[in-house]
Amino acid sequence: MLNKILIGIFVAVFFAAVIYIPKAIRVYNVVHLFDEDKIVKNFINMNKVFPTTPIKSSGKPHLFQTKAFELPLSYAMDGKDHDFADALDYFKTDGLIVLHEGTLLYENYWQGNSKDQPHISWSVAKSFLSALIGIAYHDDLIDDLNDPITKYLKDFNGTGYANVPIKDILQMSSGIIFNEDYADYNSDINKFARALAQGTSMRDFAKNLKNGKQPGTFNHYVSIDTQMLAMLLEEVTGETVAKNLEDKIWTKIGMEHDAYYMVDDTGAAWALGGLNATLRDYAKFGQLYLNNGTWNNEQIVPADWVHASHKLDEPHLQPGENDLSSSTWGYGYQWWVPGFPASDYLAAGIYNQYIYIDPITNVVIAKTSSNYKFNQERQYSKDAHVAMFRAIAKKVAATL
Repeated sequence: MLNKILIGIFVAVFFAAVIYIPKAIRVYNVVHLFDEDKIVKNFINMNKVFPTTPIKSSGKPHLFQTKAFELPLSYAMDGKDHDFADALDYFKTDGLIVLHEGTLLYENYWQGNSKDQPHISWSVAKSFLSALIGIAYHDDLIDDLNDPITKYLKDFNGTGYANVPIKDILQMSSGIIFNEDYADYNSDINKFARALAQGTSMRDFAKNLKNGKQPGTFNHYVSIDTQMLAMLLEEVTGETVAKNLEDKIWTKIGMEHDAYYMVDDTGAAWALGGLNATLRDYAKFGQLYLNNGTWNNEQIVPADWVHASHKLDEPHLQPGENDLSSSTWGYGYQWWVPGFPASDYLAAGIYNQYIYIDPITNVVIAKTSSNYKFNQERQYSKDAHVAMFRAIAKKVAATL
């Protein structure tokens, strides 16, 4: 009898360990993901921290033609000149690519990154998701951007997202109450990350959020808004986010390398920031948008969607000091517009990940970083990068 009891206890302990220890390890890894001594390795090895789903490369990879170009020696910001090379080091740059009219002018890697190494994009992934929504909308799978999201996601009736228009979610104007401060351990975004590590699905997490403002009146960055769009995409297409990206974009524009999304325990992709890809392939996506959505004479993303993505059509979306926004940058369909002038735009992720597009000079810049100081100087580092990118574009325009 005693042996049976001991065996029962052993079995119970064994299964508890199998279930809970991996989650405990994942939570620990999440809490320490951005530590100074771990961040570089983590950002190029996210598939060792979270479960993932693959995105296959193109059978016909596009290889850039090259031309010689040297980065500017300095960039101007706040009335002062700053050393460019020092800034690359200070912001812990992992990789930098500069394209001009589709030609590769500059490519370099640091901190163990390489041309073949996938790197976490963080919220740069949001701009990829926007493109997929634009394709689905063009294909008449979404009737109207002013439709409430609950027309398609009926299980969100009775939640904070009930009757929120799709367009307001695209433009980060859902009215959802959410604290996106990564430096605050108790912020909503950090609670979200820990909940995922413990096995909570993103869908269930989103259902617990509350609405605090009239949708379409105030621009406030809520990463879960993007995840709602991902659920919408999967609902109307019948395919996963990863499959949509692979079929609709990845294989069509000659992506050179396999990529992957981190996923939750239900297999749902972290569309809000879990895309991992190589710098060259991030740059190709920027070139696709510079080309107004075309690639080799094929319209991949509808041109009117590309234009609308960085056209700021409401007061609460405008850049600068704005009482109707929690940001000094403008916001479109999951793309940022730093403004002054408002001709350039960018996909941006925490810890200084970027795809920058300047339609005036025909320059695309892709940059990955592991800047552990990001949370302490968020706005400074963001503004510095815009200044750096504009300095590159200015030199390209002057010399080529």
